[in-house]
Amino acid sequence: MERARQRLAVVVPVTLVTILLLLFLHFRNFTEVLIILGTLPMALAGSVWLLYLLDYNLSVAVGVGMIALAGVAVEIGVVMLVYLKQALKQVRHDAKQEDRALTPGDLVRAVEAGALMRVRPVMMTVAAIIAGLLPIMLGSGTGSEVMRRIAAPMVGGMVSATLLTLAVIPSALLIWQRLRLRGSK
Repeated sequence: MERARQRLAVVVPVTLVTILLLLFLHFRNFTEVLIILGTLPMALAGSVWLLYLLDYNLSVAVGVGMIALAGVAVEIGVVMLVYLKQALKQVRHDAKQEDRALTPGDLVRAVEAGALMRVRPVMMTVAAIIAGLLPIMLGSGTGSEVMRRIAAPMVGGMVSATLLTLAVIPSALLIWQRLRLRGSK
């Protein structure tokens, strides 16, 4: 257990740094990377709550489940952010075509449109992950003790990651864009 804990002490930071680097290479904007990474603690909060309710201790299997959850939560957040940025780009283009300045109302409409385009895909992704992991979490038999501890953080975390993706990421992007709009005046 001590060797595994020492490995996890190296693997978890390396995983987070790798995610940070890949996000920065994709977005080329540190604020957007911070929006995605700032949401990870909320995604992990759901896993911690379910682990607490199931009375599971921190173990290597739980650590593996949390690493997998972090990857999926970041993936869903990236997809949401890409669509939000696409909607903002369209609104900016429309405002430019109409030869007018971008308004806070335009920002709200863009964020709503971008977020609404992603509700069904996010819900389908989460439903597929939870439906795939619930039999593992509730099953019994050879190896089920370890597999439950891998699946539990992902199931709990997907619930909070869904709320996060559908509410927090659009709100954070809207706040950031409003600040940028005020700063450009």
